[in-house]
Amino acid sequence: MDGTSSTQQQYPNLNPYENTNGNSNANGSVENAKNNVMNSEYSSTPPTTTFPQSNLPTAAQNTMNSVKNSQTVQSLNAGPMADKARYEADNTKTSFSNLAASKQTPSTQTATGQDLTHYHSFFYNLLSWENPRATAISYLGIVIFIFATRYVPLVRYMLKAAYMILGITASAEIGGRLVLGQGFATKMRPQRYYKIPRETLESVMEDLTELANFFVIELQRVVFAENIGVTVGAFTTALLTYFLVKITPAWGLALLFTTVGFFVPLAYIQNQEFIDAHVTNAQTMISNQATQVRDLASEHTNKAMNASSSALKDYGAKAQEMMGSAKKTAVEKGVVSEETAAKAPGGTDGSSDVKTEDFPSAPASEPARYDGAEDQGVSSQEQYGEKEPQYA
Repeated sequence: MDGTSSTQQQYPNLNPYENTNGNSNANGSVENAKNNVMNSEYSSTPPTTTFPQSNLPTAAQNTMNSVKNSQTVQSLNAGPMADKARYEADNTKTSFSNLAASKQTPSTQTATGQDLTHYHSFFYNLLSWENPRATAISYLGIVIFIFATRYVPLVRYMLKAAYMILGITASAEIGGRLVLGQGFATKMRPQRYYKIPRETLESVMEDLTELANFFVIELQRVVFAENIGVTVGAFTTALLTYFLVKITPAWGLALLFTTVGFFVPLAYIQNQEFIDAHVTNAQTMISNQATQVRDLASEHTNKAMNASSSALKDYGAKAQEMMGSAKKTAVEKGVVSEETAAKAPGGTDGSSDVKTEDFPSAPASEPARYDGAEDQGVSSQEQYGEKEPQYA
């Protein structure tokens, strides 16, 4: 006992139950635990564990905040790669914002005095690479879509996704009604179905109308040669397409025209001075050549007219000469008299001058009326100053 007491005095914390009261409490707690175990084993109702549902969102939010505020995430956010990513994302957003803001109706009009659509400014801004990032991303998106439609069965995937979603929804609804008395789809159903606002539909229809009018106006401007260069380019494109469509698939033509439409303006912009100088030289050469051709054509036309006039004069002189010789032969044979032959065109001397004095002059005034002249015993010969001859 002495050893025990000395040990407890030296190490008092080794035996916390120093009194009898402590022993009785310990025995009681052990007995209570035993009774609880026995009751749980023979109880007909299994014990249920209740989780504080209201604390789950808070715990998830706290976990997310702790991850977000961790040293690793903070170091990544403050690193150079994160800064570069944010910088590129901001530039991309700004580029697309500028592209969307370019949809303004231009001040220029068509040859008929009509206003253009805002899509003229939009496509000009897009294809002129004024916002290079937005143009490049648009081109890549179109190319990816072309290859996707060529190599990926998008329609089959859409149908597959549709029947899988509808099958899962129907199965969950039927299973929920059989097991729980209420389907899962019914629980997830919103109180009100979503409807497209009228303002949204009107804005979309207005935008589609502007897009359709853009293509209609441009087609008419090309057909009626408002810009001869564009019309010639459209003719060349149509001619090449007529032959390429026989050997190139549709997706290849789409890829070709997309590449040409995006990169030809870029090539022109990068070499504008060089291309404009050569175009100006070509126009000057064509204009000079056209002037030379016009001059040559005028010279040859004048020569042809002079030759034709000389030939006509020669043939006319020969004809007059033949007519004069024929009349001379007729006079010599006594067919006609010399006076008659002289009055006919082409005299016997070969001259064929017919003067205006050879024809009677037309009356310049209306002839005088002579109503009742015979009643007064005046004959028409006396009225005009003519008298009958007197016979001895």
